[in-house]
Amino acid sequence: MKFVIVFVALFALAYAAPAAPEAEIVELRSDVEPEKYSFALKTSDGTSKQEDGQLVNIGAEDEHIVARGSFSFVGDDGVTYTVNYIADENGFQPQGAHLPVAPVA
Repeated sequence: MKFVIVFVALFALAYAAPAAPEAEIVELRSDVEPEKYSFALKTSDGTSKQEDGQLVNIGAEDEHIVARGSFSFVGDDGVTYTVNYIADENGFQPQGAHLPVAPVA
């Protein structure tokens, strides 16, 4: 019986909580080709993302994609955070003013 009361109370609390406003896409661009791609997206909540990718070493055993891009979002503190990155044969390498940097060996 206690379980039912707690469950109903939690359900009522969750149902009464205000829903977060949904973001709408305000700009969308994409271009996909056999050996490269690019896209950009902006939403009404201040989020944005853009990326360009290129297939390298085509036909070789180590053929792979190199992607470069960035994304931005507004944090709960009202600050816009931006991350720039490259993803290649060395993995995902993000950079941003708010991200920690490893000490130089």
